[in-house]
Amino acid sequence: MKPSQLQAIIRRLEAMLEDKDSEVQVRRFEKEGNERCLISYDAKTTTFELEDSSTRQVYQFDDLDLVAIEIFELLQD
Repeated sequence: MKPSQLQAIIRRLEAMLEDKDSEVQVRRFEKEGNERCLISYDAKTTTFELEDSSTRQVYQFDDLDLVAIEIFELLQD
């Protein structure tokens, strides 16, 4: 059985929540070396911002599960 990709995404997002070094945390999510999205977490507003690398559209989330699902879907293409 293949390891859960969704679980790995959630762990990376949780690490952003736990990191107290800076106010804004940024992570890139890639598939086969191609960036699919850029995620930022703003500790001050407790929101995630997802930028879709292909369309440059930006979405905001205040729920870790919802942003994880969106990342998962972008990595499936």
